Amino acid sequence: MTLAERIAGRIRTGGAITVAEFMAAALQDPEGGYYRRDDPLGRGGDFTTAPEISQMFGEMLGLWCAADWLTAGRPAPFRLVELGPGRGTLMADALRATAHVPGFHAAMRLHLVESSPGLRRCQGALLAPFAPSWHDRLEDVPRGPVWLLANEFLDALPVHQMVRTQAGWRERGVALGPDGALAFTDTLPAPAELVPACDHPPGTVVERRPLGEAVAAETARRIAAEGGGGLFVDYGYAEGQGDTLQAVAEHARVPVLETPGSVDLSAHVAFADIARAARQAGAAAWGPVTQGLFLRGLGIVERADRLAAARPDARAVLAAALHRLIGAGAMGTLFKVLAITPPGAPPPPGFASTEPGAAP
Repeated sequence: MTLAERIAGRIRTGGAITVAEFMAAALQDPEGGYYRRDDPLGRGGDFTTAPEISQMFGEMLGLWCAADWLTAGRPAPFRLVELGPGRGTLMADALRATAHVPGFHAAMRLHLVESSPGLRRCQGALLAPFAPSWHDRLEDVPRGPVWLLANEFLDALPVHQMVRTQAGWRERGVALGPDGALAFTDTLPAPAELVPACDHPPGTVVERRPLGEAVAAETARRIAAEGGGGLFVDYGYAEGQGDTLQAVAEHARVPVLETPGSVDLSAHVAFADIARAARQAGAAAWGPVTQGLFLRGLGIVERADRLAAARPDARAVLAAALHRLIGAGAMGTLFKVLAITPPGAPPPPGFASTEPGAAP
Protein backbone atom coordinates (compact mmCIF):
# COMPACT_ATOMS: atom_id res chain seq x y z
CA MET A 1 0.00 0.00 0.00
CA THR A 2 1.36 3.41 -0.95
CA LEU A 3 1.68 6.28 1.50
CA ALA A 4 -1.07 8.15 -0.41
CA GLU A 5 -3.40 5.17 0.07
CA ARG A 6 -2.61 4.98 3.77
CA ILE A 7 -3.24 8.72 4.20
CA ALA A 8 -6.54 8.34 2.33
CA GLY A 9 -7.51 5.49 4.64
CA ARG A 10 -6.72 7.64 7.66
CA ILE A 11 -8.98 10.39 6.29
CA ARG A 12 -11.83 7.97 5.56
CA THR A 13 -11.64 6.74 9.15
CA GLY A 14 -11.08 9.98 11.04
CA GLY A 15 -11.95 12.83 8.69
CA ALA A 16 -9.84 15.53 7.12
CA ILE A 17 -6.33 16.10 8.47
CA THR A 18 -4.49 19.41 8.69
CA VAL A 19 -1.90 20.47 6.11
CA ALA A 20 0.66 20.14 8.90
CA GLU A 21 -0.36 16.53 9.57
CA PHE A 22 -0.19 15.75 5.86
CA MET A 23 3.25 17.35 5.58
CA ALA A 24 4.55 15.43 8.59
CA ALA A 25 3.35 12.12 7.15
CA ALA A 26 4.67 12.86 3.66
CA LEU A 27 8.13 13.73 4.94
CA GLN A 28 8.66 11.62 8.05
CA ASP A 29 6.41 8.54 7.87
CA PRO A 30 8.62 5.64 9.05
CA GLU A 31 7.66 3.44 6.10
CA GLY A 32 7.15 5.87 3.24
CA GLY A 33 8.25 9.37 4.27
CA TYR A 34 10.42 11.36 1.90
CA TYR A 35 13.21 11.87 4.42
CA ARG A 36 13.25 8.20 5.39
CA ARG A 37 14.40 7.21 1.90
CA ASP A 38 17.92 7.38 0.47
CA ASP A 39 19.80 10.58 -0.39
CA PRO A 40 17.47 13.15 -2.10
CA LEU A 41 20.09 15.88 -2.44
CA GLY A 42 22.30 17.15 -5.22
CA ARG A 43 22.12 17.24 -8.98
CA GLY A 44 21.01 13.62 -9.15
CA GLY A 45 18.31 14.14 -6.53
CA ASP A 46 15.36 16.47 -6.20
CA PHE A 47 17.02 19.71 -5.07
CA THR A 48 20.41 21.32 -4.50
CA THR A 49 21.29 23.20 -1.32
CA ALA A 50 23.91 25.91 -0.86
CA PRO A 51 26.61 23.56 0.52
CA GLU A 52 26.32 21.47 -2.65
CA ILE A 53 26.79 24.58 -4.81
CA SER A 54 30.15 25.60 -3.37
CA GLN A 55 32.53 24.82 -0.54
CA MET A 56 32.56 28.55 0.23
CA PHE A 57 29.17 28.42 1.90
CA GLY A 58 30.13 25.90 4.57
CA GLU A 59 33.49 27.59 5.04
CA MET A 60 31.83 30.91 5.82
CA LEU A 61 29.41 29.36 8.33
CA GLY A 62 32.23 27.46 10.03
CA LEU A 63 34.32 30.59 10.35
CA TRP A 64 31.27 32.42 11.75
CA CYS A 65 31.09 29.83 14.54
CA ALA A 66 34.82 30.05 15.21
CA ALA A 67 34.85 33.86 15.32
CA ASP A 68 31.86 33.94 17.67
CA TRP A 69 33.48 31.24 19.84
CA LEU A 70 36.64 33.34 20.13
CA THR A 71 34.60 36.41 21.09
CA ALA A 72 32.81 34.35 23.76
CA GLY A 73 36.12 33.51 25.43
CA ARG A 74 36.83 30.07 23.91
CA PRO A 75 34.64 27.94 26.18
CA ALA A 76 35.69 24.28 26.37
CA PRO A 77 34.17 21.91 25.77
CA PHE A 78 31.34 23.15 23.54
CA ARG A 79 28.78 21.47 21.30
CA LEU A 80 28.91 22.13 17.57
CA VAL A 81 25.45 21.18 16.36
CA GLU A 82 23.89 21.00 12.93
CA LEU A 83 20.18 20.49 12.39
CA GLY A 84 19.40 18.53 9.23
CA PRO A 85 23.00 18.12 8.03
CA GLY A 86 22.18 16.62 4.62
CA ARG A 87 25.15 14.63 3.36
CA GLY A 88 27.47 16.34 5.84
CA THR A 89 28.92 18.61 3.16
CA LEU A 90 28.35 21.87 5.02
CA MET A 91 29.90 20.54 8.22
CA ALA A 92 32.88 19.03 6.40
CA ASP A 93 33.60 22.39 4.75
CA ALA A 94 33.09 24.22 8.04
CA LEU A 95 35.53 21.96 9.88
CA ARG A 96 38.15 22.21 7.15
CA ALA A 97 37.96 26.01 7.28
CA THR A 98 38.35 26.05 11.07
CA ALA A 99 41.15 23.50 11.31
CA HIS A 100 43.77 26.17 12.05
CA VAL A 101 41.74 28.13 14.61
CA PRO A 102 43.73 27.50 17.82
CA GLY A 103 41.83 25.26 20.22
CA PHE A 104 38.57 25.17 18.26
CA HIS A 105 38.61 21.52 17.22
CA ALA A 106 40.04 20.36 20.54
CA ALA A 107 37.17 21.99 22.43
CA MET A 108 34.47 20.89 19.95
CA ARG A 109 32.08 17.98 20.38
CA LEU A 110 30.17 17.34 17.15
CA HIS A 111 26.44 16.59 17.32
CA LEU A 112 24.11 16.04 14.33
CA VAL A 113 20.31 16.10 14.50
CA GLU A 114 19.16 13.88 11.63
CA SER A 115 16.19 11.56 11.07
CA SER A 116 17.19 9.94 7.75
CA PRO A 117 19.11 6.63 8.09
CA GLY A 118 20.53 7.07 4.59
CA LEU A 119 21.79 10.56 5.26
CA ARG A 120 23.25 9.49 8.61
CA ARG A 121 25.37 6.97 6.69
CA CYS A 122 26.60 9.69 4.34
CA GLN A 123 27.42 11.97 7.26
CA GLY A 124 29.23 9.21 9.11
CA ALA A 125 31.43 8.40 6.14
CA LEU A 126 32.39 12.03 5.60
CA LEU A 127 32.75 13.16 9.21
CA ALA A 128 34.16 10.02 10.84
CA PRO A 129 37.42 11.75 11.95
CA PHE A 130 35.35 14.06 14.16
CA ALA A 131 33.42 11.27 15.93
CA PRO A 132 29.93 12.75 15.51
CA SER A 133 27.01 11.82 17.73
CA TRP A 134 23.52 11.62 16.21
CA HIS A 135 20.20 12.61 17.74
CA ASP A 136 16.58 12.60 16.63
CA ARG A 137 15.84 15.88 18.43
CA LEU A 138 17.73 18.97 19.55
CA GLU A 139 16.50 18.30 23.09
CA ASP A 140 18.64 15.14 23.14
CA VAL A 141 21.92 17.01 22.59
CA PRO A 142 23.89 17.20 25.88
CA ARG A 143 23.87 20.49 27.73
CA GLY A 144 26.71 23.01 27.55
CA PRO A 145 27.77 25.95 25.37
CA VAL A 146 26.46 25.38 21.86
CA TRP A 147 27.11 26.77 18.41
CA LEU A 148 24.32 25.66 16.14
CA LEU A 149 23.87 25.71 12.36
CA ALA A 150 20.58 25.08 10.57
CA ASN A 151 20.56 25.49 6.80
CA GLU A 152 17.25 24.76 5.05
CA PHE A 153 15.97 22.99 8.14
CA LEU A 154 13.00 25.11 9.20
CA ASP A 155 11.36 25.13 5.74
CA ALA A 156 10.77 21.36 5.94
CA LEU A 157 8.99 21.51 9.30
CA PRO A 158 5.19 21.21 8.98
CA VAL A 159 3.14 24.38 8.53
CA HIS A 160 -0.43 25.07 9.56
CA GLN A 161 -2.32 27.20 7.04
CA MET A 162 -4.93 29.59 8.45
CA VAL A 163 -7.42 30.75 5.82
CA ARG A 164 -9.64 33.81 6.21
CA THR A 165 -13.02 32.83 4.76
CA GLN A 166 -16.26 34.79 4.58
CA ALA A 167 -17.29 32.96 7.75
CA GLY A 168 -14.07 33.74 9.64
CA TRP A 169 -10.77 31.95 10.14
CA ARG A 170 -10.52 28.27 9.21
CA GLU A 171 -7.58 25.87 9.03
CA ARG A 172 -6.76 24.36 5.66
CA GLY A 173 -6.78 20.60 5.60
CA VAL A 174 -6.51 17.61 3.31
CA ALA A 175 -9.64 15.59 2.61
CA LEU A 176 -10.89 13.27 -0.13
CA GLY A 177 -12.40 14.71 -3.29
CA PRO A 178 -15.40 13.26 -5.17
CA ASP A 179 -13.04 10.99 -7.08
CA GLY A 180 -11.44 9.69 -3.89
CA ALA A 181 -8.17 11.53 -4.48
CA LEU A 182 -6.53 13.77 -1.88
CA ALA A 183 -7.85 17.34 -2.06
CA PHE A 184 -7.56 20.54 -0.04
CA THR A 185 -10.42 21.77 2.14
CA ASP A 186 -10.83 25.06 4.04
CA THR A 187 -13.42 23.82 6.53
CA LEU A 188 -11.42 22.75 9.60
CA PRO A 189 -11.80 24.75 12.83
CA ALA A 190 -8.93 27.19 13.38
CA PRO A 191 -7.09 26.76 16.71
CA ALA A 192 -7.29 30.02 18.65
CA GLU A 193 -3.54 30.06 19.33
CA LEU A 194 -2.78 29.98 15.58
CA VAL A 195 -5.24 32.64 14.44
CA PRO A 196 -3.50 35.93 13.49
CA ALA A 197 -3.94 38.76 15.96
CA CYS A 198 -4.79 41.19 13.16
CA ASP A 199 -7.73 40.70 10.86
CA HIS A 200 -7.25 40.16 7.13
CA PRO A 201 -9.56 40.21 4.10
CA PRO A 202 -11.24 36.98 2.93
CA GLY A 203 -8.89 34.83 0.88
CA THR A 204 -5.83 35.59 3.00
CA VAL A 205 -3.64 32.63 3.96
CA VAL A 206 -1.31 32.90 6.97
CA GLU A 207 1.16 30.10 7.66
CA ARG A 208 2.23 29.22 11.19
CA ARG A 209 5.03 26.81 12.11
CA PRO A 210 4.81 25.89 15.83
CA LEU A 211 7.55 23.25 15.52
CA GLY A 212 9.92 25.83 14.04
CA GLU A 213 9.16 28.25 16.84
CA ALA A 214 9.78 25.46 19.36
CA VAL A 215 13.20 24.72 17.82
CA ALA A 216 14.09 28.41 17.97
CA ALA A 217 12.93 28.63 21.58
CA GLU A 218 14.94 25.54 22.62
CA THR A 219 18.02 26.95 20.86
CA ALA A 220 17.52 30.32 22.55
CA ARG A 221 17.04 28.85 26.04
CA ARG A 222 20.29 26.91 25.74
CA ILE A 223 22.25 29.86 24.41
CA ALA A 224 20.84 32.28 26.98
CA ALA A 225 21.62 29.91 29.86
CA GLU A 226 24.87 28.29 28.76
CA GLY A 227 26.36 30.47 26.02
CA GLY A 228 27.01 30.04 22.33
CA GLY A 229 25.31 31.18 19.16
CA GLY A 230 22.98 29.94 16.45
CA LEU A 231 22.45 30.55 12.74
CA PHE A 232 19.25 29.78 10.85
CA VAL A 233 19.56 30.08 7.07
CA ASP A 234 16.50 29.51 4.91
CA TYR A 235 14.28 30.93 2.22
CA GLY A 236 11.48 33.07 3.50
CA TYR A 237 10.39 36.54 4.46
CA ALA A 238 10.82 38.88 7.39
CA GLU A 239 7.07 39.30 7.73
CA GLY A 240 4.24 38.41 5.41
CA GLN A 241 1.56 35.94 4.55
CA GLY A 242 0.46 33.71 1.70
CA ASP A 243 0.30 30.10 0.63
CA THR A 244 3.94 29.09 0.06
CA LEU A 245 3.60 25.31 0.37
CA GLN A 246 5.38 23.63 -2.54
CA ALA A 247 6.47 20.21 -3.76
CA VAL A 248 9.67 19.59 -5.72
CA ALA A 249 10.86 16.52 -7.60
CA GLU A 250 13.90 16.36 -9.87
CA HIS A 251 14.45 20.12 -9.45
CA ALA A 252 10.95 21.03 -10.72
CA ARG A 253 7.66 22.01 -9.08
CA VAL A 254 5.04 19.26 -8.95
CA PRO A 255 1.53 19.00 -7.44
CA VAL A 256 1.63 19.01 -3.63
CA LEU A 257 -0.88 16.22 -2.99
CA GLU A 258 -0.22 13.90 -5.91
CA THR A 259 2.51 11.53 -4.68
CA PRO A 260 3.24 12.05 -0.95
CA GLY A 261 6.49 10.48 0.14
CA SER A 262 8.13 10.70 -3.27
CA VAL A 263 8.50 14.51 -3.45
CA ASP A 264 10.03 17.14 -1.19
CA LEU A 265 7.57 19.42 0.61
CA SER A 266 8.52 22.79 2.08
CA ALA A 267 7.17 26.26 2.81
CA HIS A 268 8.78 29.66 3.27
CA VAL A 269 9.96 30.58 6.75
CA ALA A 270 8.29 33.47 8.58
CA PHE A 271 11.42 34.78 10.27
CA ALA A 272 9.50 37.25 12.42
CA ASP A 273 7.86 34.30 14.19
CA ILE A 274 11.21 32.56 14.66
CA ALA A 275 12.87 35.71 16.04
CA ARG A 276 9.93 36.36 18.38
CA ALA A 277 10.13 32.82 19.78
CA ALA A 278 13.86 33.21 20.40
CA ARG A 279 13.44 36.54 22.19
CA GLN A 280 10.58 35.24 24.33
CA ALA A 281 12.86 32.37 25.39
CA GLY A 282 15.43 34.85 26.71
CA ALA A 283 17.99 35.26 23.91
CA ALA A 284 18.77 38.03 21.43
CA ALA A 285 17.70 37.54 17.80
CA TRP A 286 19.58 39.39 15.04
CA GLY A 287 18.17 40.03 11.58
CA PRO A 288 17.04 38.48 9.41
CA VAL A 289 19.47 39.82 6.83
CA THR A 290 19.70 38.56 3.27
CA GLN A 291 22.08 35.71 2.62
CA GLY A 292 23.96 37.86 0.13
CA LEU A 293 24.57 40.63 2.67
CA PHE A 294 25.56 38.13 5.34
CA LEU A 295 28.05 36.20 3.20
CA ARG A 296 29.57 39.37 1.81
CA GLY A 297 30.10 40.60 5.34
CA LEU A 298 31.95 37.39 6.19
CA GLY A 299 34.32 37.78 3.23
CA ILE A 300 32.97 35.31 0.66
CA VAL A 301 33.94 37.54 -2.27
CA GLU A 302 37.54 37.65 -1.08
CA ARG A 303 37.47 33.89 -0.54
CA ALA A 304 36.26 33.38 -4.11
CA ASP A 305 39.08 35.57 -5.41
CA ARG A 306 41.66 33.49 -3.53
CA LEU A 307 40.23 30.23 -4.83
CA ALA A 308 40.18 31.59 -8.39
CA ALA A 309 43.82 32.68 -8.09
CA ALA A 310 44.78 29.18 -6.95
CA ARG A 311 42.61 27.46 -9.57
CA PRO A 312 42.40 29.66 -12.69
CA ASP A 313 40.72 26.83 -14.64
CA ALA A 314 37.80 26.96 -12.19
CA ARG A 315 37.33 30.73 -12.31
CA ALA A 316 34.07 30.59 -14.31
CA VAL A 317 32.61 27.86 -12.09
CA LEU A 318 33.51 29.81 -8.96
CA ALA A 319 31.97 33.00 -10.34
CA ALA A 320 28.73 31.18 -11.17
CA ALA A 321 28.58 29.61 -7.72
CA LEU A 322 29.26 32.94 -6.06
CA HIS A 323 26.41 34.56 -8.00
CA ARG A 324 23.99 31.81 -6.99
CA LEU A 325 24.90 32.25 -3.34
CA ILE A 326 24.90 36.07 -3.07
CA GLY A 327 23.35 37.46 -6.27
CA ALA A 328 20.20 39.56 -6.38
CA GLY A 329 17.36 37.49 -7.76
CA ALA A 330 19.18 34.29 -6.75
CA MET A 331 19.72 32.80 -3.28
CA GLY A 332 21.34 36.05 -2.19
CA THR A 333 17.98 37.77 -1.79
CA LEU A 334 15.51 34.89 -1.47
CA PHE A 335 17.39 33.34 1.45
CA LYS A 336 17.62 35.05 4.83
CA VAL A 337 19.86 34.57 7.86
CA LEU A 338 18.84 34.91 11.51
CA ALA A 339 21.32 34.76 14.40
CA ILE A 340 20.62 33.93 18.04
CA THR A 341 23.05 35.06 20.76
CA PRO A 342 23.03 35.43 24.54
CA PRO A 343 21.25 38.57 25.75
CA GLY A 344 23.58 41.55 25.83
CA ALA A 345 26.15 39.98 23.52
CA PRO A 346 27.78 42.21 20.86
CA PRO A 347 26.56 41.98 17.26
CA PRO A 348 27.69 38.63 15.82
CA PRO A 349 29.71 38.52 12.59
CA GLY A 350 27.61 39.54 9.60
CA PHE A 351 25.08 41.49 11.68
CA ALA A 352 27.04 44.59 12.65
CA SER A 353 24.59 46.90 10.85
CA THR A 354 21.46 45.48 12.50
CA GLU A 355 19.84 45.67 15.89
CA PRO A 356 18.52 42.60 17.72
CA GLY A 357 15.24 41.59 16.12
CA ALA A 358 15.45 44.26 13.41
CA ALA A 359 13.98 43.64 9.98
CA PRO A 360 16.29 43.89 6.95
